[in-house]
Order: sequence, then C-alpha cells, then structure tokens
Amino acid sequence: MKNSIKSALLSFLILAPIHAEEPKPETPAETPAETPAAAAPNIEKIDENRFKIGDVTLDKSTREIRFPAVVNLREGILEYLIVHQNGKIHESLFRTDTSATNLNVALTLLRFKPSKELYRLWKEPGVISDKFFEEPEETRLAARITIDVEVTKDGETKRYPVSEWIRHAPTAKAMAPTFWVYGGSEFYDGKFVPESTGDIAAIFVTNSSLINYPGSDNFNDEVWTALSERIPELETKVTLVIAPYKERP
Repeated sequence: MKNSIKSALLSFLILAPIHAEEPKPETPAETPAETPAAAAPNIEKIDENRFKIGDVTLDKSTREIRFPAVVNLREGILEYLIVHQNGKIHESLFRTDTSATNLNVALTLLRFKPSKELYRLWKEPGVISDKFFEEPEETRLAARITIDVEVTKDGETKRYPVSEWIRHAPTAKAMAPTFWVYGGSEFYDGKFVPESTGDIAAIFVTNSSLINYPGSDNFNDEVWTALSERIPELETKVTLVIAPYKERP
C-alpha cells in the first residue's frame, strides 16, 4: 500500500466523525483519566496474510486478530472483559496495553462492520433512554465476533472461549457461549471514546466500549463474576483472539 493511500485510509478510519444525528456519549469528565493519545497507526506486513498494527496482529486469510493482555482479576464482580491498563481495571477480567484505535483499525480492515444495536439512544446529553439504535440484519451479522483467550504453559498453548472464565452468579454457571458485538463506539469532541476511557470489551453494556456482550443480564452490573477455579494466576500473560462468529457445539 502506497504511503499516500495508507495515510488517507487511516485518517478516514480514525478521524471520521459519527453521524450528525447521533447523540454524544458521556463527557470525558464522567470517565476515568484518559489513556495516552494514540498516534496514527503504522501497518507493517509480516507475510502474505499477516499484518501488524502496533502490538495487534491481523490475518486476512482467517480474519483473526491477536493482541497481548494479562489476567487482571480472579475473583469479584466483572463489568468489563477487557480494558486498557489506564481504564477501569478494578472490574475487568483482562487488561492490556493495546490501543483501542489499533483494534478498531484492524476490525475495519478485516471487514467487520460496527453495529450499534446494543447502544441506547440519548434523550438529551447525559440522559439515556430505554430505546436502542436500529440496525439492518446485514449489519448485525457483520458485527458478530468471538473472543477467545490463549494461554501458554510448559510450551503448550491452549485456547478457551472467554465465556468459560466468567460466572453468572444467580445460576452459578459459566456464561453461555455466544457471540460478542463489535459496536465501534463513538467519537466525542474529535476523540475516539474507547481510546479515552480504555473501554475495549464490556459485559455490562456501555456506549463507550468498542465491543459489548449481547446476552441476558448485560444491563445488570451485579451478576457477572470471575470463575476463579478456571482462571490462571494474576498477571499471567495471555493472547486474546478476536475472530468471525461461528456457532460452537
């Protein structure tokens, strides 16, 4: 890709504003301290199918995205699956140094389409409603992804759906395996909101998160907990894998 074309593409992916009719998300004053501003990503070619954007690796043949993270919690309430290290780490299963902007670019380049179906509309700035964005079926299907975690121990790498590490407290069972929804989040005052908040993947749905959980109780912030007996020790290095959704057995 020539530099001029690449620069134009990245500018569009990162800086394109949200539609004028969409309401603004919560202001930065209502969110944690901002993560460092991300520079325009540089796309590096690894081989015929694989590319890197920062520490994000994408494979155009499998449409898989890999990035590093660590186990952040082994017990307690979870509202988030993944946050940036400068985000809400007190309620997230994983934390990462990976930029939300880089992930968003990777998802876009691999033809995942953001769907705002889980985002509630705003009555007015700061006041959320009980109505949701409406999206066509084509968009909803193109936004469905799976998220797995890879753990390497004694030279052996094992891969698990992240749902196997999350417990639904009322039933005492693991989260049912399902797809996650790439929503793309929003822009506010010219800034990409997940880059500011550090919200990458949320269990308790929020417009500020790049990805959200669509299952039952996704608007209840008291029912999801870490399934500690399945989770490795704190600070264990893992690789998180985003892939196209396929129903599991």
